[in-house]
Amino acid sequence: MQHRLREHLEKIVPLTDAEFAFVCTHFVSKRYKKHQFLIQENAPVQYVYFVVSGLLKLVYTDDAGKPHLLSFAMEDWWESDFQAYYTQTAAVFSLECLEDTEVLCLSLASYRALCAGLPKMERFFLEKSILGSIAAQQRLLLLLTTTAKQRYEQLLKQQPALVQRVSKTLLASYLGVSRETLSRLAP
Repeated sequence: MQHRLREHLEKIVPLTDAEFAFVCTHFVSKRYKKHQFLIQENAPVQYVYFVVSGLLKLVYTDDAGKPHLLSFAMEDWWESDFQAYYTQTAAVFSLECLEDTEVLCLSLASYRALCAGLPKMERFFLEKSILGSIAAQQRLLLLLTTTAKQRYEQLLKQQPALVQRVSKTLLASYLGVSRETLSRLAP
């Protein structure tokens, strides 16, 4: 598990063996089964998760009980209810396994200790945050300005593996279209 984390981190910051050993002391390894929740709405959020293997979905359920699929997280992705994590408030989202999943978990206290003890990790997390913000803005713009067909084509281009791993019902929810509409778009 740790080799995957090291490869991921070193795409942004080089690490010595001693530095990486220090990084590893701040993570907890966990395994979850398909359909298990890592985060449940209204519960405290203990961790930000680095996905080693598996697939997760982040969902917001509105007041009418309708679920809204915000994102998927697969290998080499970070996921959490970030606002609840950083502010130590109750979760607004739920995070559920779509496959058996292995994650490395980073508590807020460990995150702060890691950044204080190894400043280059602050740079890593800043870069990841910026890239995450850019991706969120691009996704929002796609939802606001493109057709269902254009959104589906963009998904195929950017994340072809995801289309093979997720049901058409979940893909439709993620794209903001009905299952029937997606069936017409996807052969």
